[in-house]
Amino acid sequence: MATPPLPVRNGVGPTRLRIPDGTESTVIEYLRTRFPHLATESLTQRINDGEIVANDGTVITHSTPAAEHEFIWYYRTVPNETRIPFDITVLHADEHLVVADKPHFLPTTPGGQFVQETALVRLRNQLDIPELVPLHRLDRATAGVLLFSPNPQTRGAYQQLFEHRKVTRHYQAVVQLPSPAELYLKRFPLTFRNRIVKTKGIITAEVEPYDTADSGRIEAPRVGKRRRSHAPTTGPNAITDIELLGHRSDDGGVLAHVALYPRTGRTHQLRIHLAALGHGILHDRFYPDLLEHAPDDYAKPLQLLASRVAFNDPFTGELREFSTQRTLEFGPQ
Repeated sequence: MATPPLPVRNGVGPTRLRIPDGTESTVIEYLRTRFPHLATESLTQRINDGEIVANDGTVITHSTPAAEHEFIWYYRTVPNETRIPFDITVLHADEHLVVADKPHFLPTTPGGQFVQETALVRLRNQLDIPELVPLHRLDRATAGVLLFSPNPQTRGAYQQLFEHRKVTRHYQAVVQLPSPAELYLKRFPLTFRNRIVKTKGIITAEVEPYDTADSGRIEAPRVGKRRRSHAPTTGPNAITDIELLGHRSDDGGVLAHVALYPRTGRTHQLRIHLAALGHGILHDRFYPDLLEHAPDDYAKPLQLLASRVAFNDPFTGELREFSTQRTLEFGPQ
């Protein structure tokens, strides 16, 4: 991806927008059509302030033809963005790595209705590191350990740890057990496998069936020594080991506290796996059923926590481990 022609501002990097081929209007006319919800005054002010530029840094004016540029860059804002009332904690920081303890409800990166109220932007401003980027992501609803890179020169080595599955990630969750709970408690420990497919633009992921003959995990065939084929794989692509940590009875039945050890990292994998077993995570609004959109209920956070991350440092070989300071308040004590 091209280097952004605008710097990070207030912790937020610029957004790139592609202008479709054949657009005959000016850039500003295209933007008014593309984003009808934007106030005309706001768009005009951005043009006047030189805040919309082309790929090469050329400032877009009121008369710039859209056909002159394939891409433009601008700063995305959300008017009246509401503060999420939980702080993000820094567990560790050095020249190569920043480790944070993310609260529930805080997104990892800007998107949708959240820009300033994200882990990335808060930390960029808090630590004064505009180059900071996340090395992986946690769902907005999930709390726990989250790693960032502050150093572009060493970033690739840490990114490869995640790419090659050399990072161990542990999670904890609280689930509501169906009745009779005793039958479900006897299932642990167990390993769950299935095939998860996420379609862009659809909020939840889907489980895709596969033939019995494909029940063993099938890797994409290798091409040469390092590269993998882009040919689609078959069989399961999501695997999680699950252990029982404890359980207790409450007014709604039995709550179980479980440890989760994902071997793969599919979108919503842990939420899907626990729901498929018949005991979805407590306060999950996506699985097993997608509930209607509602304002955040801060008294009922999703009971899923990224509890620990461990890996061998790519430069020193040292084992590095980071654990959350947070707990699941609905978990058995």
